[in-house]
Amino acid sequence: MVDVTDKQATLRVASAEGKIFLQHRTLKKIKNDALPKGNVFTTAKIAGILAAKKTSELVPLCHQLNLSHVDLEFEISNNHVRVISMVKTKEATGVEMEALTAVSVAALTIYDMCKSVDKTMTIGDIILKDKKGGKTDHAVQYRPSVGIITMSDGVASGKRKDTSGAILKDGFEKAECTIAQQLVLPDGSEKLEPTIRSWIDSGVELIITTGGTGLGPRDLTIPVIEKLFDSRLRGIEQALHAFGRLKIATATLSRLVAGSIGNSIIICLPGSPGAAKDGLKVLIPTIFHAFHMIKGEGH
Repeated sequence: MVDVTDKQATLRVASAEGKIFLQHRTLKKIKNDALPKGNVFTTAKIAGILAAKKTSELVPLCHQLNLSHVDLEFEISNNHVRVISMVKTKEATGVEMEALTAVSVAALTIYDMCKSVDKTMTIGDIILKDKKGGKTDHAVQYRPSVGIITMSDGVASGKRKDTSGAILKDGFEKAECTIAQQLVLPDGSEKLEPTIRSWIDSGVELIITTGGTGLGPRDLTIPVIEKLFDSRLRGIEQALHAFGRLKIATATLSRLVAGSIGNSIIICLPGSPGAAKDGLKVLIPTIFHAFHMIKGEGH
């Protein structure tokens, strides 16, 4: 199974459809509820719902999911029945397979209900119609230019490697962002504010700092950054805190902040490698949507 432990639980929706082709007289019997096994669509709907709930038992590498909604609809045409499913969950992975399985088993049930009167039936055209949630829930095509600042006395003095900065650089590069600037400064450096203003003037759109967000006497990043913001992006702060708390209780002690300066976004992350990795998981690709909004493309 794919490891989805660190993925965020969100509302995820998938819809699928398929067709079962039948003789005209069979379709008439379905309409008139005249088949010997009983009401076709009621039975097929129940079968489809049960199949969606048991998808992980049928498809070996699917995750077990707590489904919050499953529904099926049936549309009779001149030579076929169209089966449409809708599946919802609030989990860390999507429900495409559940939607497809619901359609497939519902169509098989119709076949079983009608096989005594129709030997020509075929099932086909099973497709995923739509999916929402997760990474595909909003416009994230745009890639901002990125600047990364590591705030650390140890890294600046050469006593430690810049592990967190390297993690952030690698993560944003894998997301196809251009790393326009990267810098290491000691905690509380007077160069922090002018560096940020200079980078923004040069066109850097997303600035990530790592380090200096704790409660120690040298954790001075936040007081410097906070006063620069035109506006706070508290939703980003809350998402980062919430994700961190799921993994380590002391994440609540971080003073991480996020905000905008003009058309640029600045996000201050804790200095640990784990916090850098968590930040990437929360921010990519969702943060890219902010730049679609800044450009007036709506929500």
